[in-house]
Amino acid sequence: MPSQREIRLNAFDMNCVGHQSPGLWAHPRDRSWQYKDLDYWVDLARLLERGKFDGLFIADVLGVYDVLNGNGEAAIRQAAQVPVNDPLALITPMALVTEHLGFGLTASLSFEHPYPFARRLSTLDHLTKGRVGWNIVTSYLESGARNIGHKAQTDHDVRYDYADEYLDVVYKLLEGSWEEGAILRDRERRIFSDPSKIHNINHHGKFFDVPGFHLCEPSPQRTPVLYQAGASSRGKQFAASHAECVFVAAPSKALLKKTVADIRRRAAEAGRDPHSILIFNMQTVIVGETDKAAQAKWNEYKSYVSYEGALALISGWTGIDFGQFKPDQIFTYSQTNAIQSVVEAFSTADPNRQWTVEAMAEWVGIGGFGPLMVGSAQTVADELQSWVEETDVDGFNLAYAVTHETFTDVVELLIPELQKRGVFKKEYRPGTLREKLFGGDARLQAPHPGASYRIHAGQSVEAGEKVA
Repeated sequence: MPSQREIRLNAFDMNCVGHQSPGLWAHPRDRSWQYKDLDYWVDLARLLERGKFDGLFIADVLGVYDVLNGNGEAAIRQAAQVPVNDPLALITPMALVTEHLGFGLTASLSFEHPYPFARRLSTLDHLTKGRVGWNIVTSYLESGARNIGHKAQTDHDVRYDYADEYLDVVYKLLEGSWEEGAILRDRERRIFSDPSKIHNINHHGKFFDVPGFHLCEPSPQRTPVLYQAGASSRGKQFAASHAECVFVAAPSKALLKKTVADIRRRAAEAGRDPHSILIFNMQTVIVGETDKAAQAKWNEYKSYVSYEGALALISGWTGIDFGQFKPDQIFTYSQTNAIQSVVEAFSTADPNRQWTVEAMAEWVGIGGFGPLMVGSAQTVADELQSWVEETDVDGFNLAYAVTHETFTDVVELLIPELQKRGVFKKEYRPGTLREKLFGGDARLQAPHPGASYRIHAGQSVEAGEKVA
């Protein structure tokens, strides 16, 4: 019997051309070149809400994929995530035309101080009425680090030490600076906010000194839903402590099952319910009215794939120049300071498979690093259910081959099939994004570490420490 667990779905996009399918921007029905137009994003948001998607997960990089052949020319030619615009400005207009759709914002904590960034989060949470999430990333492109004045990218694991303190500062600002009841809006007494209920956080740490109080009044969720997209050992440790949703990109069931079990084990060791974390795998689906129609669509799409663009992405993700390898060369493990989980997945993670460079490029050509499913709605639904049943994953971040066509096919063909099987919601839950995903409260709850920073009436903050 296939799994009857509810399947969660996010759409996966980026404020750029092509995103995870290098070369497909040239397809005559692809709209990704319109990424710079509001109509593109407003149309997408309306489509996803019609399909009852949980959210739109918006990727981002601050830098260029310039590892292949030691320069960024291939990425530039093939629009491999360049040009790329800032994702934050997309969310407000999409929120205006939807009522329920969530928005997962990717923002690197390596490139912005937590004090102004916390204000951006609160602003978005207010404007979306609590429908925003933050995908916490530490960044992996050397080009991004150099362009903000760093000589090189910080060591991989040190970036997560930095991230731990960054989250401490954000929690203190969002959760601990303003008490409930600090906003009075008392017109008669002419008092808008009560100063006695607004506290300096007095943070003095290894990486940051932030003495003052948060500039924003508490938003519907205070802390947005926390996503995390690192699958290295150190990344999974960070996720077990902080993440409410984890985004991974395992290319096989065997690797995904191992990754999911490891994240849940670490969450339990951190004192959290292992299933309080929702885990999403990156996946791409090509759906047709029949299996034959879907296969024909796939073959059409494949004719547009850019081998050079795929190598530019893989080289950037791994930090390894694949221009130095022959297409039939088998890839073996190499230590890297970029995305370690990608290196491991293509080398040591699955002992039953060896990857040539050409096979890696073909795999990445449609949908990036995640697996691809092709077939009728019934065939793809069977496969998605089997992945949930066999790996314990909660859902999928669906990348596109051709946009918005891929998502339109999902909404019009696949989701009705999943709903018919009772494994996909027919209506949204009310409330904020956190309430829609988890039920319960709009705000972080114990034992999540962020909840321990919250100040209650009669308590005080001493040196910015957690509140018991």
